[in-house]
Amino acid sequence: MLIDVVTIFPEYLAPARLSLLGKAADAGIVRLRVHDLRDWTSDRHRTVDDTPYGGGAGMVMRPEPWGRALDDLLAPAGPEARPGTAALVIPTASGELFAQDTAARLAQADHLVFACGRYEGIDARVAAHYRDRVGLAVAELSIGDYVLAGGEAAALVIIEAITRLLPGVLGNAESLAEESHVKPGLLEYPVYTKPPSWRGLDVPEVLTSGHHGRIAEWRRAQAAERTRRMRPDLAGGGFAAPPGTVEG
Repeated sequence: MLIDVVTIFPEYLAPARLSLLGKAADAGIVRLRVHDLRDWTSDRHRTVDDTPYGGGAGMVMRPEPWGRALDDLLAPAGPEARPGTAALVIPTASGELFAQDTAARLAQADHLVFACGRYEGIDARVAAHYRDRVGLAVAELSIGDYVLAGGEAAALVIIEAITRLLPGVLGNAESLAEESHVKPGLLEYPVYTKPPSWRGLDVPEVLTSGHHGRIAEWRRAQAAERTRRMRPDLAGGGFAAPPGTVEG
């Protein structure tokens, strides 16, 4: 997968070179390129923003540099061309809520371009042009019901959620099957490791029993309880708790 990130703060993406993302890049599973939007400006001040039409506080990012940047990065010809599907991802507080199924869908793409806005956001015509005229898949995504100073932090979150789903990124791909939000309406059960007793708290006995059936049932029950306690909105969305409970 090729991932391009366009921002006015390229240094913000430095953490993307670490941990699993860095290993995925080293292994050739992911290629990450970070670009400075100001490289596509045409004036000596490298201007990327202007006052909003209709008035109001703040500044809006102009469409011209975004258009030039995205045209170059999405160009079908040249040595950087990639076959298959491409998508434009715009992190924004006014977008669709990003979720695990969104990550899974975007993980099927061959090329993702992230447009990281600042100030009051990117001129709305940019998303409209690439979605309606170019026919590109455009995902305007929010990572939560709050507002950030820009799209870079959200881009890091989304990129990590996507790339860890790619084949070969995780050492044990089976771990993906038991995570929170993978099973609809269900958070992951609590997990434990050595030592068996720590500060007066013991690992639940069922987990040391070696009885795989009882362990699986305990985990299902714990996942249901955690979902009801932590995310009642998920538990109330048609989720049915598994029958029976195994005490730990």
